[in-house]
Amino acid sequence: MTTLTAPAAAPTRLRRTLALAGAETRLLLRNRTAVVNSVLLPLLLVAFVPVAGLGGDGPVGPRIAVAAFAVTLVFLTYYNLVTTYVARREELVLQRMRSGELTPGEVLLGTATPTLLVTVAQVLLVLAGTAVIGEWSAPADVVLPLVALVGGMVLMTLLAAASTSFTRTAESAQITTLPLVVLASVTSGVVVPLASFPDQVAQAMRLTPIEPIVELARLGLVGQTWDGRSVDWAGAWAAAPQPLLVLAAWIAVAAVVAPRVFRWAPRR
Repeated sequence: MTTLTAPAAAPTRLRRTLALAGAETRLLLRNRTAVVNSVLLPLLLVAFVPVAGLGGDGPVGPRIAVAAFAVTLVFLTYYNLVTTYVARREELVLQRMRSGELTPGEVLLGTATPTLLVTVAQVLLVLAGTAVIGEWSAPADVVLPLVALVGGMVLMTLLAAASTSFTRTAESAQITTLPLVVLASVTSGVVVPLASFPDQVAQAMRLTPIEPIVELARLGLVGQTWDGRSVDWAGAWAAAPQPLLVLAAWIAVAAVVAPRVFRWAPRR
């Protein structure tokens, strides 16, 4: 009996998660403000980086793409998920879903899926846009940016879940998400290259959550290390272990903390 039911468990979980994701997608599309903020704001912020002469040296197209990774993950993935989780919690939606057949993981993943899909679409849109305007150049490696994007989405989802523990309302997310937004702006290397800081400060910034994502994206898309050195495919992978380890460490810590602090019901 066990052999018959066990294989069916995974497809069942997948169907439940996809059904929830479909419902969340319809809710997102009905909210025009959320759609505009999700689509236009990250694109405007990404476009601001090269226009303002920020983000270091290198070809404009890949620099725009690197900025898209950081801006989209922070301003779209992280912020949207904090507000979504908190709104669903305050409306008692999470509590009701958890009391049914859905597991906690299915609830969180299904709720996050529309935002994660928009994140991927935004990055692909920026990459396509740079090619259309003739600013694209061949990347040094395609695997490292992919790892950066997937790892970044996982980390932002976990950090968003953890951030709901001190976010009482969806409106207050504008305040509670500011620390990560400011940290990302200062330490990611997108706005101010890390090479501009003293070496000890720069090395400390490389241990922050967003910087390894940007560093991996820059290694693959621009062929450039955090301190501005140009590298080829082999050089990109030679420089990749530290950001890979830092990103993995942040994901591991967030995976332990988020389930422990996440609140399924509002405070009364």
